Amino acid sequence: MQIHVVQPNETVTSIASRYSVTASLITEANELPNPNQLVVGQALVIPIVGSFYWVKSGDSLWSISRQFGISYVELARINGIPANQPLQIGMRLYIPQRVKTDREFNAYVEPLGGSVSQALETSARDAAPYLTYLSPFAYLAKRDGSLTPPPLNQFPAIARANNNVLVMVIANQEGGQFNSDLGHVLLTNMDVQNTFLTNIINEAKRVGFGDVHFDLERLLPADREAYNRFLRTARDRLHAEGLMISTALAPKTSATQQGEWYEAHDYKAHGEIVDYTVIMTYEWGYSGGPPMAVSPIGPVRQVLEYALTEIPANKILMGQNLYGYDWTLPFVQGTTARAVSPQRAIQIAAENNVAIRYSETSQAPFFNYTASDGKQHEVWFEDARSIQAKFDLVKELKLRGVSYWKLGLSFPQNWLLITDNFNVVKK
Repeated sequence: MQIHVVQPNETVTSIASRYSVTASLITEANELPNPNQLVVGQALVIPIVGSFYWVKSGDSLWSISRQFGISYVELARINGIPANQPLQIGMRLYIPQRVKTDREFNAYVEPLGGSVSQALETSARDAAPYLTYLSPFAYLAKRDGSLTPPPLNQFPAIARANNNVLVMVIANQEGGQFNSDLGHVLLTNMDVQNTFLTNIINEAKRVGFGDVHFDLERLLPADREAYNRFLRTARDRLHAEGLMISTALAPKTSATQQGEWYEAHDYKAHGEIVDYTVIMTYEWGYSGGPPMAVSPIGPVRQVLEYALTEIPANKILMGQNLYGYDWTLPFVQGTTARAVSPQRAIQIAAENNVAIRYSETSQAPFFNYTASDGKQHEVWFEDARSIQAKFDLVKELKLRGVSYWKLGLSFPQNWLLITDNFNVVKK
């Protein structure tokens, strides 16, 4: 698979000629709404086996081979050149497809407004072949231990048809917000807790869930040990019923990190107790904050490297956003950025005739534009390059896989790159 960044004056036809594929193949793979309107800086996925590399100043067979994890002798053989031959700048080398490894992939799907839209159901059906787990968000816990279910519609059938584990996500939300008092009741009132777990097990067996996923957030710091005790109890009861148990964790960089989102999440304990964790490595750039990458590679790496000191690598799913944000400038505290899909971000750049830039520091694309009302905007989103950088990190750190928040946002390149990099584990 090749990632190609559009240059000035390039067309789909000229790019297709460069890689010896058809223009329609590129158009279909990238779901281009208007193939005649490419954006400079736009990252396209070229669906070929392996990739091509054009020699730059300072390159050698040895340095290129190290970059792609292949011996320089093999690289020379594949390209039919002597191993000691000096390379000419601009020379094209073929890089064979790298060996793929097994990884697990989860995606949350969040019905809004009490129903599942046809578009959301279609998004889940399209993504399911690339997933190990499908996670409708969310069953809402109540203070008496009962549950308010989300609309599921065809999600169980989609999961069965694609050998996905259907995940029962449990959240301590009231009024659309994570609630620490609700969490405290669930974790410390033993009568309520027993009822809570009984209701979870009964519902999981009725619907056909294979995993119970606790997304308990904004818990009281004092409830840290109570949460750990609850998870041990839940694990024993769920495992006895043949059910997995998993948790979502806030992105910490130390065991002593302070703040209402972090202190009750004990990485070491979760790593010992549950089958796997989702670490929510996104929202550095968030709707209520100033413009920046949603999941910049540096902070993501820092969180994961700390996590690996507490949790086994084979129990960590790296969280990944399937969205970006469009901020109005200048940023004013109290204002909210608009969420956009990667495909919509590219369309905004096209509509405003601006080039997409790429931050090597954050490993994320961004651009600025002036709206029709004269206001300045800044957009950060995800593209093939940023996702490939995260996949490389997953491979480097030998993590269990990736978890996406959330389906319903168009990003076709992501799914193609999954199959180019990994064998998706099915259960």
